[in-house]
Amino acid sequence: MTSPQETHIDTGCYVYGVVAANTQLPKSLRGLDDEPVELVRYGDIAAVVTPMALNRPPGRRAELVAHSTVVDGLAATCPIVPAQFGSVMADQESVVHDLLAAGHRHFRDLLDDLTGRCQLNLRASYVEEQVLAEVVRDRPDIAELRRRTRDLPPGVVHPDLVRLGELVARAMEDKRVLDGQQVLAVVEPHVIDQVRRPDRGVDQLLDVALLVANDEVATLEAELEAFAEAVHDRIRLRLAGPTAPYDFVGDVAWA
Repeated sequence: MTSPQETHIDTGCYVYGVVAANTQLPKSLRGLDDEPVELVRYGDIAAVVTPMALNRPPGRRAELVAHSTVVDGLAATCPIVPAQFGSVMADQESVVHDLLAAGHRHFRDLLDDLTGRCQLNLRASYVEEQVLAEVVRDRPDIAELRRRTRDLPPGVVHPDLVRLGELVARAMEDKRVLDGQQVLAVVEPHVIDQVRRPDRGVDQLLDVALLVANDEVATLEAELEAFAEAVHDRIRLRLAGPTAPYDFVGDVAWA
């Protein structure tokens, strides 16, 4: 009778990000596979890691949730340079030599820049029916084309419909520019930096990451709340965060 063959499991270090070496990790903080997180230090910086079995299917939803829980949890209490999801290194020695030592000055500068600051994410979207009504009201040429095409059968291809779509798209883009400037005029006095993300969807007005000093967050929230109340019939605002500052760490080379 043969004994069961023992399965060898290769393990690596899953990296969540880089923090100051004197960071106190919450004892309750858990990462992938419910493993407790730990610090791998090099001088005055440290990587936040957990062991990870390598012979496993990558990119599962549970792993993404665990990654976000660790990184966002730490970002709420201390500066962190967040790693990209799925950053794995061979072992702790590789973390020290290939990540921390190689990028020490860059990580140190980023942590200094992020101290006392946080990332907030602002999304503004249109109340589509209201804004389209504004377009028709303000543009007689669009209103006329809309009247002429209203009774065309569904699915029919007609030059007036093509022209109507082009004019509406252009008019909406013009509105996005003006309304986006109006939103940013409220935001910009209270932020240190911002990163504009690509617009997606007909109703999206603005998607922007904001780097904000911690002592400015309450003022920014109050300003946006007042602005949202004034424009609620045509624009919806959503401010989320603080989150890990992914948009403000540049192109860090992770494993």
